[in-house]
Amino acid sequence: MMSGTQGRHPIVIGVDSFGDLTTDRDGTPLGQPENIRELVAEGVLAERSGLDFFGLGEHHTEEMPLSAPDLVLAAIAARTSRIHLGSAVTVLSSDDPVRVFQRYATLDALSSGRAEVILGRGSSIESFPLYGFDLADYDRLFEEKLNLFAQLRTEKPVTWSGTTRAAVPGLQVFPRTAGGALPTWVGVGGNPASVVRAARYGFSLMLAIIGGNPARFTRLSRLYREATRQAGFDPLPIGVHSPGHVAATDERAKREYWPTYETFMLEARRQRGFPTITREYFEHEVEYGSLYVGSPETVAARIARTMTTLDATRFDLKYGMGPMPHDTLMENLRLFGTEVAPRVREQLGAASSKLD
Repeated sequence: MMSGTQGRHPIVIGVDSFGDLTTDRDGTPLGQPENIRELVAEGVLAERSGLDFFGLGEHHTEEMPLSAPDLVLAAIAARTSRIHLGSAVTVLSSDDPVRVFQRYATLDALSSGRAEVILGRGSSIESFPLYGFDLADYDRLFEEKLNLFAQLRTEKPVTWSGTTRAAVPGLQVFPRTAGGALPTWVGVGGNPASVVRAARYGFSLMLAIIGGNPARFTRLSRLYREATRQAGFDPLPIGVHSPGHVAATDERAKREYWPTYETFMLEARRQRGFPTITREYFEHEVEYGSLYVGSPETVAARIARTMTTLDATRFDLKYGMGPMPHDTLMENLRLFGTEVAPRVREQLGAASSKLD
């Protein structure tokens, strides 16, 4: 059954993609234009499979050429009617808050009020040199721009000044959103200061847990609850974003996921100077950590346990990891929506997400 605030907010089950390049059935890599078009098909299938949210995370690499996710989301909005659509995440530090608000307010109009935005500092930093920002200003960029975004979200005339962009002298920013306040989350990878900052502005919290036992984030969940209370807000939603893959059986899921996960993680760890990845590490993450890989029964049980532990009401599965076949990703989405999500809701005592 639900605990903490899990009765005050709807249970939301969704998926995220970073636009990882895919292959055909024979393993031949698909071109970037075709890959972007396939994201639209994946978003449509996510809705048809019963999921509540489809998110696209901003990246700027050859392997993840998703530099304009809001455009792809707009295409999905035109072919769907229910599923909520948003970023996962938008790197606010290297973007302009006014333009971010305008783009997602426009998506909100196109989708009849289904847009959301998840803001982050950027664990992938390719956008900083691309747009001419100094990484030495990493923290200051996010702090100032988040402050400006919080004012923009009120949809009232904005008066703001700082050191990272031009001042805004009492100007109104358009368009307005359908609901009067764009649903806004802050993605946090483990920094307590970021948790408190999100609470101070009244933004919902998305815990990006990509490794290790998710229970270690319990302290951040509790910190957020206390910080929102002290800031004078009613309890706000907490979400979890973690990678995973669903197939008919546990063994098949691991067999499909491991090869591209290994390749992707080897390169990522090499770039960041981390130890090499091993199959033993992978198996441990699947069993005890933050890789939700397995059959629908296995994945649903682990998600429900994580959400209960962290007092979360939302879970977004980051699907795909490196060049997986498009057909495999589509089957993952189908199973996650039609078999995993209902099991999670049942185990948490929620019949439906109740998202409008």
